[in-house]
Amino acid sequence: MQTANEDQAEYWGNSESGTKWLTFEDKLDHMLAPVLDLVLDQAELEPGMRVLDIGCGTGASTIAAAQRVGPQGHVLGGDISEPFLSRAQERAFSAGVENVDFQCVDAQVARFPEGAFDAAISRFGVMFFQDSVAAFANIAKALAPGGQMTFAAWGPLADNPWFRIPHMAATSHLGHPPKYGRYAPGPLAFHDIDHVTGMMATAGLDDIFANPVSLRLPGLGSVEATAELCTRVGPAARVIAHFKGDEADERKIQSAVAQEFSSFQTADGFGIPAVINVFQARKPS
Repeated sequence: MQTANEDQAEYWGNSESGTKWLTFEDKLDHMLAPVLDLVLDQAELEPGMRVLDIGCGTGASTIAAAQRVGPQGHVLGGDISEPFLSRAQERAFSAGVENVDFQCVDAQVARFPEGAFDAAISRFGVMFFQDSVAAFANIAKALAPGGQMTFAAWGPLADNPWFRIPHMAATSHLGHPPKYGRYAPGPLAFHDIDHVTGMMATAGLDDIFANPVSLRLPGLGSVEATAELCTRVGPAARVIAHFKGDEADERKIQSAVAQEFSSFQTADGFGIPAVINVFQARKPS
């Protein structure tokens, strides 16, 4: 695999923190289901379309897109992690979805067939490039003229308790790891809409549109179960790993997260408010 993002390939393909997402695949897909629905609805996929899924992970987005485009359509799921793709292939086979393929690629530099796709989508798979302008331009090459890309990314930290509360609980207990740049590759790299749309324009894209969307991430049945997940993956997990925290640290952080999350319990159940930035643009005709 040709790559310009070696650190990301190592993290998602070989590190314990990255591959841990495999362990919690079902829970994460459950919580992020509203985001996937948002992407697919905005993309307006139609039967027969050819779709490129960037950062497909373990395949939930690829399979869902394939079901929307039907047997006459096709979806290529690309990801930088071999373990994720192996799992994605298993899931597609189990679901009986045949109009998909998976490929281990770095979308920033991958040699996709030029003009081969009608649309490109991504649920949280585009925030990790070292050079986002180059990545957008490369993905656009794979689109047919007028083809549209639709991506979802996390909005600002302050608007996303899923990140903010576990991060604050972990750093209050263990301390702050080294800071990254405001736009450094990572889950929150696309929090600033103007910054991202500027990169899209620099990449030569047309009809650029972006919008912050408020939604509710479903919990895992209880505040405690959701808080536990937040100590296993995400910002709290990264802080715990950096400081080599033990089970006692995890329990204390989990308790603090659960206490804060309890404010999101309503008569309709438990869910976490979120703001998701949706970006769309077209390859020039």
